[in-house]
Amino acid sequence: MSPAAVVLTEERILDAAEDVLRRFGLAKATVVDVAKVLRVSHGSVYRHFPTKVALRDAVARRWLDRIIKPLDPSLDTAGPAAERLLRWLQRLAAIKQGMALEDPELFATFSQLTAEAREVVAAHVDHLAAQLTQIIADGIETGEFARTDAVTAGRAVLYATARFHHPLHAAEWADPAIHDDLTAVWKLLVNGLGTSP
Repeated sequence: MSPAAVVLTEERILDAAEDVLRRFGLAKATVVDVAKVLRVSHGSVYRHFPTKVALRDAVARRWLDRIIKPLDPSLDTAGPAAERLLRWLQRLAAIKQGMALEDPELFATFSQLTAEAREVVAAHVDHLAAQLTQIIADGIETGEFARTDAVTAGRAVLYATARFHHPLHAAEWADPAIHDDLTAVWKLLVNGLGTSP
């Protein structure tokens, strides 16, 4: 099949954009580079993504969506809410820390990309907080956690654990004690959420 016969889709463009970012980094990657990888004109790329910012936001959104999918609380409903909360936090930390340790240059590129995509990141944070809210609401429903505003608590848990998943803390993730530290923070949070004896 000739390149001209291949249908240009948003997914193909995003695949190419990720490849370009991996090779050139955020500072040097251009829409023209993406078009060259696809063997199309840069105008063809702009028909799908009207600006360079729109393309970068779409790449950032797709990258962050890959993080969200395995965290879906409906995929892990076994056991008490406190244990589910720990497993969720451990999964999030493992995903982010794994990306940073396995391919630090690409992780740095994507971290910089997401730092520029504020609306995309805000939606990502909202999604993570909503997942935590769901787990906490389940714990409130079963009486495991005290009655509280689950939405506020979900966001607070996300912020309280930022050291273990926010890219600004990536330099700390190689510390072997990081997993024990996460467990200690989780215990503190669960004590705060727990019902009175």
